[in-house]
Amino acid sequence: MATKPKPAPSWEDRARRFLKAELARAEIGYRELAERLAKHGMRETEASIANKISRGTFPATFLLASLKAIEADVVRLESV
Repeated sequence: MATKPKPAPSWEDRARRFLKAELARAEIGYRELAERLAKHGMRETEASIANKISRGTFPATFLLASLKAIEADVVRLESV
């Protein structure tokens, strides 16, 4: 009997894993991300960032600002 193919991860899961991987690659934690986002005019706390990322439901503005704050120059969609 053939096994069913594993369903693709949800978009929330993909977003969460993508941003967590980018933060890990940049060696930046949630506290430092909050400090860097403040320099870009976004008021976030370590806890609010943890909540957003754990849910995987955050606005594109948060994702883009986070990537800019960690100085990610390239976004590779094949890793999403």
